[in-house]
Amino acid sequence: MPLPGKARARREDMLVQLRELFLTEGFASFNIGDLAERLRCSRTTLYAVAPSKEQIVVAAVRSFFKTAAERIEARVAASDDPASRLAIYLEAVASELQPASAVFFADVAAFGPANDVYQENTQYAARRVQTLVTEGVRAGALRPVHASFVGAAAAEVMGAIQRGTIQASTGLDAAEAYRQLADLVMTSLSDQQERMTP
Repeated sequence: MPLPGKARARREDMLVQLRELFLTEGFASFNIGDLAERLRCSRTTLYAVAPSKEQIVVAAVRSFFKTAAERIEARVAASDDPASRLAIYLEAVASELQPASAVFFADVAAFGPANDVYQENTQYAARRVQTLVTEGVRAGALRPVHASFVGAAAAEVMGAIQRGTIQASTGLDAAEAYRQLADLVMTSLSDQQERMTP
């Protein structure tokens, strides 16, 4: 049963506050009392978001990725250039992840239901990369490549970013790692090849 307008707006406002808190400080260390105190609201207000702390976390994480995806797709839709659309998508992903702290990613990785949400979004992102590569190749804007492989390879790197292995081996945070991935993908798909000088 849909929530009344006022209750729905209040729930959305709480999700925004929860997202901001979790992105900065993670969520594993908070209990419901802590969250109520930090957000200056009642436990009842929090339980209007979801009936348990675990479900509140999942709702907030899902809300973060849903909101990010909407903004990313809006930026992609604003461009008609097939090559630019891929670059815009990858850069937009990096920008959306910029506010997420290492502790947030660690908590997501350690909490199965939240990690499931992240994995769903990673797989979606991989499919979008594959689609955008295919569109770019068909338009002649990108070098002919195996789009499914590019999407699968991107998904593997995205998973490594989320697990923290990229940061551990390179020192790059998630947003910068995505920017490096964007640069790697776009450089490899560029049809312009520089001459090597002896």
